[in-house]
Amino acid sequence: MTSVTRRPLLFLDVDGPLIPFGSSSDHPQPPAVSSTASPDQGNPLLTRLDPGIGSRLMALGCDLVWATTWLEEANEVVSPRIGLPRLPVVDWPAPGSDEGPRGLHWKTRPLLEWAGGRPFIWVDDEINAMDRLWVDASHPGPSLLHRVDPVKGLVEADLSVLADWIRAITAA
Repeated sequence: MTSVTRRPLLFLDVDGPLIPFGSSSDHPQPPAVSSTASPDQGNPLLTRLDPGIGSRLMALGCDLVWATTWLEEANEVVSPRIGLPRLPVVDWPAPGSDEGPRGLHWKTRPLLEWAGGRPFIWVDDEINAMDRLWVDASHPGPSLLHRVDPVKGLVEADLSVLADWIRAITAA
């Protein structure tokens, strides 16, 4: 009998990791994606998206999931700009409906539930020590909570950390 190995999940936030908050001079505007649409579609920060980041994320060998307040809009606006297909989207509970301990990020508990024990990476700019403690105590599988510098966004050094972690857990 062969066992089916499921790839790790990668929960991905948009604001901060993919749309960095540094000055616009830190993030030169890439070429327009489509001549039929406004380059910013009403959000001038979209020009900070790295059009090559999608292929680098896909190459990691994990199942990507949007973990952002953009919800389905991430598929409609962000995915095409960075070369990603439609991704599953974490549906968040109503604000204030599931309060955890003081200092726990409101995304932490829903992400653990969504993961269902599967190995996962959470890429966000708001991860803190309480989130790490909660996940260590509550999640039975391997996990990596990777905080991205929101000024720089997701950079090559971050992608190396993610790739190394994925290699380590898939080799185990």
